[in-house]
Formats: sequence, C-alpha cells, structure tokens
Amino acid sequence: MPASTSGLPRPHPLAAAARVVMLALVAVLTLIATREPGQLRWVALLAVAGIPAVVAPRHRVLAPLGRFAEVVLVGLAAGQVAAAANIGTPMPGVGASAILPYLAVPLTVAALQRRIREGIWLIVAAALTLLVSGVFTASDGGPQIGQVGYLTVAAQWMILAALGLFAAGSLQRIIQARGEPRPQPYTEATRLLTQLRSVARQLPGATLDPGSISEHLIEELRGVTRADRAAVLSASGGGRLVVLAQAGVDRVDWETTLDADSAIADAWASQQPQTAHRSQARSHSGGEVSALVVPLVAGVRTVGLVTLEADIAGAYPPPVVAQVTGLTRPAALRLEAALLFDEVRSLATNEERQRLAREIHDGVAQELVMVGYGIDNALASLPEEAKETGEELRTLRGEVTRVITELRLSLFELRSEVDRHGGLAAAIAEYARTVGASAGLRVHYTLDESTARLPAATEAELLRIAQEAITNARKHAGASNLWVTCAIDPPFAQIEVSDDGQGIADQRPDGRYGLAIMAERAERIRGRLEISPRHPSGTTVAVVLGTSPRRDNVRDSVTASEGE
Repeated sequence: MPASTSGLPRPHPLAAAARVVMLALVAVLTLIATREPGQLRWVALLAVAGIPAVVAPRHRVLAPLGRFAEVVLVGLAAGQVAAAANIGTPMPGVGASAILPYLAVPLTVAALQRRIREGIWLIVAAALTLLVSGVFTASDGGPQIGQVGYLTVAAQWMILAALGLFAAGSLQRIIQARGEPRPQPYTEATRLLTQLRSVARQLPGATLDPGSISEHLIEELRGVTRADRAAVLSASGGGRLVVLAQAGVDRVDWETTLDADSAIADAWASQQPQTAHRSQARSHSGGEVSALVVPLVAGVRTVGLVTLEADIAGAYPPPVVAQVTGLTRPAALRLEAALLFDEVRSLATNEERQRLAREIHDGVAQELVMVGYGIDNALASLPEEAKETGEELRTLRGEVTRVITELRLSLFELRSEVDRHGGLAAAIAEYARTVGASAGLRVHYTLDESTARLPAATEAELLRIAQEAITNARKHAGASNLWVTCAIDPPFAQIEVSDDGQGIADQRPDGRYGLAIMAERAERIRGRLEISPRHPSGTTVAVVLGTSPRRDNVRDSVTASEGE
C-alpha cells in the first residue's frame, strides 16, 4: 500500500481550494434555507466523499468512486434539505436549490479530465438519486416528488449540469488543441514514408508494383473460374481507365471510359459486381459471351476493376461471383497500397525535377549568359591587330553558346511531362521535334497510339527512356536522321529510337552510363531494353513493355511496325 500511494499524483491546490469554496457556499445556503444546523451533516459527508478526488485526482478507481459518492450524496441531501426548508415557504421544494449547486464540482472535474462518458453517467446517477430522494422524502404537503418547486429546481440544475459538462469538455479540447505542437508537413511525411518503407519490406515478395499485383490476381481468378479474356483496370484521371494487366490469346480493346453504357461503368459507380451477356471490349467480334466485372474496393474508394469474360453462356452464376469476390477483396487493399506508392514516388520525382530545373535556370544558366555577354564586350573592345586573341574569344563564345543550348534542352527535358489528355506518343514527338530542330536533325515519326492509356508512372518512365535515347543520338551519334516509332496499346508498349550515326562499339546496357539509366528505368516498369545496330549505319534503342500478342500470357501485346 505505501508503494501504491507514493505513486499517486499530488493534488492540485486550485482544485482543493475550489472544493472548499463550494462546500462553504453550500453550507451557508443550507443554513439560510433550513435554519437547522443539523442539516450541515450533508456538507460534512460531501467533504469526506471529496477526499479521494482531492488526494488521488487521477486514480483509475478512487477518483471516479469519490465523484460518484458526491453526486449520490447531493441527490439524497436535496430531498432532506427541501423538506426541512418547506416550513413557511410559499413554494415547497425550492429549498433543494441550496445543495444542488455542488453538482458542478464532480461534473466539471470529470469534463476537465476528458471523462465525458463518466460525466454522462454522473448526470444519470444524480437524476435517479433525486427521483428516489423525492419519492421517499415527505413534508407537510406529501412526497417531494409531487412538489412543483422540487421538480422545477431539480430539472433546472440537471440542465445546468449537462450544459456545464458540455462547456467544460469543449474548453478542455480547445486548450489541448492550442497547446499541442502541430506536426510540420515534412516531418509528418518523413514519418509516414519511413513506415511505408518498413511495411513494404515485409510484404510477400517485397513488391509494390501494380502490374505484378494485377497479374497475380488474374492468375488466381483464372484458377477458380473460366476466363478466356481477363483484365485489371484502374483509374488514370479524366474519367478513363488504364489497363494494368490482362490475359487472353488475342489483343483486347477494353472499354475504358466511365461514362459509357457498360457493365464496367456500372460496377465502378455502384461498387457492386456486375454481370452481362455482351463483351466489355470494343474489339470483340460478337458471339455468345458471359462477362463479370468486379470492383476492387478498399474502404469506401474504388481503386480498380477486374473484368472476366468467357465465350459461353451462364459462366458466372452467383456462387462463382461470390468466390471471385472473396479473392478480390484482399487484392483491392494490396493494389491501393501499390498505386499510392506509385503516386507518392511520381510526385516526389516530379517535384525534384522541377526544383533542379529552377536551380539550373536561375543559377548556372544565367551565369553562362553573363559570361557570353562579357566575351561579346571583350570582342567589341579588342584592337584590330589582336587577331589571334579575337579568334580564341570567338571560339570560346561559340562554346559558351553550345553549353547554353545544352542547358536549355536539359531544362526542356526536366520540365517535359506526359499530358493527361495528349498522351505519351504526343509527348515523345514534341520532345523529338524540339531536339531535332535545335540540333539540325531530320526527325521521322511513326506513331500508333490507342485510345487506352498506360498507368501514369509507366508513361513517365517510358518518356524518360525515349528522352535519353534521343539525347544520346543527338550528342554522341553524329547522326543526320532520327526515326522515332511509338506503338502503344496498353498494357503493351514499344518505343523505338533509331539514328544513322556512327553507332556504338559496346551495345551492352551497362556499357555506358546513359544506357545503364535506361536499362534501370525499363526494369522498374518490368520492360526490356533492346540495343541493336541499324543497317547500314547507326543504332536502334527500343524499350518493349509486354509480350507477344499470340501467347496466352497475363500481359498481352501487339507487335509494332517499323516505319521511316
């Protein structure tokens, strides 16, 4: 016992003083109302009941019991004091108002300690005690419960107690909210990202790749039901869906708009599985089809859809739908985590690229421009006989101009992004056009892009690979012509950049730094980088996402045709 009491918090002097003041006030009011010193016994009992709350205000058992005892004593005393004060009173029962103000003490303490639920129970206990006390305490006019004055005073103080509890609780929350330091955005972001990294390392397969998760889900579903064609789709913004993974012998042009009259749009809007007797693909030639579209819902948000189709009727009865839904529920959470991770990584990458672009533009680029102006001034003031010095300055001025041009192209590359409405092929073509114009290259395009879109993170990586390939051809190949081929049919994509320059001696992806970067980017999106000589001269760099269209694989593709 001594050990336990020594661990109790010390009583606050203000709390003890407030109780003493309230006890004195109640004692004076009781004497005035009853003129009987014997009624002060209730004040003495309240002082004793308040001892645990003063000595151990935070104790989990003693403090609540003390407050409960105070409330019960106030209720019992109200009936007795009211009966004693009825003599010569025009409205019997109002004498209870002499003792009822003490209700504010236990209720306010409970509210300030954020024990709102306890405060509610204290109010209920007070109301019940007042009721019992009114029934069993009688005066000349009968039981107190039948006195209008008693009921009025009891109701008044119960309402005041409830309002006081609410006000004290609100004040405590405001004070605590102002006193707590607000977490800094970057501190909070660091904490969350650190947690995400730790969780990601513990995931099965340590993967947060939406494509891998989608492929695995399709494989699971095809193990429990027939699916001649299957796909996992996710939102990309602009009211369209992107194909994360798909399976089937032939290429499928899935319906990716959310405003179309389709089971895909209905499943997305209703968050309920939808069955249909027609294909959900725009490219389907017709025939008997059963389609099942199951939304991937994480919490209250739809993060994707699973579409299954079989070339038979009645392939997806309710038991099969229930079995498929049982597999998609846990997959929805995994896919949401992967998509959020992709979004965070893309935001961080884009922010860093924009920061670098600003620093280059405002720093070294401006300084180089000033160096160029200085060289121009030196040339203008140079004597005519200093021809050799003038030639060296002009050579230096040309080199500065070249470096400034390189910086401007680097800025353009850093700021280039795939427009949500323009598409990947348009972004690559714009970059090739700008670079070709600045370097005197003749650019040839072959662009074949479907209406469906790749995931935003995948499009960003493919754009960077194409930019690096075009930059290498401009800077190192000594080429006159550049051929850019884009074949995009999600989830398949093939980007090819060819030049008629001098070629490269080492065609391994790790042979040069730029090629190594492209290989790393391709690996990140599970694509493959292919480097080959172009006949009669030059080099071809291609990145391919997906597999052959005629293989029954989870990732479907089409073969891109070369064109000059």
